[in-house]
Amino acid sequence: MRIVVKRIMGVTALACAGLLTATACSGGSGSGGSGNGPVTVTVMTWESADTNAAIKKALADFKDDNIKVDLLESPSGQYGDKLASLTQAKKLPDLFWCGNDTEQQYTSQGLLVDWADKIKNGDGDFNADKFVPSAMDNWKTADGQMGGLPSLMNTYGVWYNADAFTAAGLPLPKAGWTWDEMYADAAKLANKNGAKYGLVADQLTSADGPFTMSMYSVSAGGAPFTDNVNHPTKAEADDKYTEGVTKLAAAIKNGSVAPPGYDASNVQSLFAAGKVPMTFGGQWLAAGFQTDKPKIKYGFAPFPQVQTPTTLYDSVGICTPQYTKDQDATFKVLEYINTKVWDAVLPASPVAPPAYTPAQASYFDALTKAQQSTVVDTVKADLAAEKTVGVRFTTQWASQVGDLTTANYQPILSGKKPITDLPAYIDKINGLIKQGS
Repeated sequence: MRIVVKRIMGVTALACAGLLTATACSGGSGSGGSGNGPVTVTVMTWESADTNAAIKKALADFKDDNIKVDLLESPSGQYGDKLASLTQAKKLPDLFWCGNDTEQQYTSQGLLVDWADKIKNGDGDFNADKFVPSAMDNWKTADGQMGGLPSLMNTYGVWYNADAFTAAGLPLPKAGWTWDEMYADAAKLANKNGAKYGLVADQLTSADGPFTMSMYSVSAGGAPFTDNVNHPTKAEADDKYTEGVTKLAAAIKNGSVAPPGYDASNVQSLFAAGKVPMTFGGQWLAAGFQTDKPKIKYGFAPFPQVQTPTTLYDSVGICTPQYTKDQDATFKVLEYINTKVWDAVLPASPVAPPAYTPAQASYFDALTKAQQSTVVDTVKADLAAEKTVGVRFTTQWASQVGDLTTANYQPILSGKKPITDLPAYIDKINGLIKQGS
């Protein structure tokens, strides 16, 4: 299980993002009502069969004589395709797993119920103050609407082969290490024990790379790549950002870091086999490593810093279509999922920390029990980081950024274009932002 992050950047099963889709019954979402027996609230996830079974078992303990919860089978194919077809047919479930970008786009189109006031003025402990602040902020549209609620957090860092570090006489990565130290370690670990590169970091060299480099700039006291991933007004590459890109390009040139275009599709298995000393990734990999034991001793460290601790943030959540038949009933189930279901599901597969902070204890307890202490420490450090930057644009035109990045930014990293071409790339991004707005 993991939070979907690849183009809905988020975790797959159980997150990599989290998408709750409101699926419809009888031509619309939900069924039943007063005079017709209990209201049926439908739920659709992108989880695996095993995870769905755990969710279904937890939902069976939901007690309300007026509400029946129906967990739908996860789509057998691509979740995004299923979501698009249900949206077109106006048959979304009452609650469906969704990524932040889907929530932003659907909300701006008026397709989702706005829960902003409901959660702001929530009763008891289920209110906005109990959620991770960065997740809540990022789920708001420019006018303050929230077409869903964040459910699971994606945190990121550096997975490292502790055996390789020890053999090379290097100290293990930990909170507070620097970018210069990371690149120096990568240089010493490259071309050893079957590893070609010391660091394979698709997040640095792919379409999302420009956002990842925001961490260097912001940590050094500079500006991020963009002022807002949801509703940006500009992109920029100031002196600190340019400094970070220059150092990355140098590390790629000397063979320490894998270049743009490197096939990172099997990096997880290569890491587990000891063939990749360091790789960027999310906390969700811990759940997989507990099941498929790597042949190495490994750890998970926060991203390096220049001065101020800075990290990436992302979350997945649960959304509700405007045509849900009973908003109050749907919200009760939504509250139950966030406050109770994760407590029952995450201990068996600790894929991600809940955005609802009172529910995080079961996640951290499971990792501690599994002796994943570096994962616990790094996730907690990420959630408490002083500065955060978004992982990608969530706008409808976001896919076009990838084309510009491939043509203009990646050649700078690989040395095919000079660093002085960086402003021209930024100008193209700003042109896209202007056109999109």
